[in-house]
Amino acid sequence: MFGLTDEEMTAIRLSLVVAGWATAGSLPVAILVALALVRSRLPGMALLNGLVHLPLILPPVVTGYLLLLLFGRRGVVGAFLADQFGIVLAFRWTGAALAAAVMGFPLMVRAIRLSLEAVDRRLEAAAGTLGASPAWVFLTVTLPLMLPGLIAGTILCFAKAMGEFGATITFVSSIPGETQTLPSAIYAFTQVPGGDAGALRLTAVSVAISMAALLASEWMARRAGRRLGLS
Repeated sequence: MFGLTDEEMTAIRLSLVVAGWATAGSLPVAILVALALVRSRLPGMALLNGLVHLPLILPPVVTGYLLLLLFGRRGVVGAFLADQFGIVLAFRWTGAALAAAVMGFPLMVRAIRLSLEAVDRRLEAAAGTLGASPAWVFLTVTLPLMLPGLIAGTILCFAKAMGEFGATITFVSSIPGETQTLPSAIYAFTQVPGGDAGALRLTAVSVAISMAALLASEWMARRAGRRLGLS
């Protein structure tokens, strides 16, 4: 396909799998966090907001190292998961998905939070006065009105996960066929003589996927907004 080698196709497929799982795993947590940040009046919300956005400020290598300390075989969480459930994240593709999720999570939360802040609380109150439970109000009123933000956040998180490099390579290294994602494969090509062609091919694929994700995010958000009468 487009002159791509088997090794390059493997890196692309692995990146799609990693980004897909990172996004799917982040979505329910991001909704809960956004709800807490917007609706909760409990103390500590400012701290939670800072922790959520910390990966955007920290160097990705630092984030990856912190993940290694926590989820490595000797880390507090990693040792527990390995001993009790046989789950190993460090130097596995699952660890790459975790690193990608951590890096893309702030973008998803921010998009969902902005969309949630725009929801008219009077509509929720009206549904409540008609006898709907809080859970039913959320599912039938709040969630549909949040849809543009959900779509935008999901696709932006996916695009970020596809392009994540620093945290991933620090936490899971770059093992061909196991943890070598698209960005780490590009980096590997740039380190060997004659690897420019492979790096260029994968760069073109990376740019195409990222641009497609951004355009899809904009189009789907606008379409959802029109259906809801928001634009």
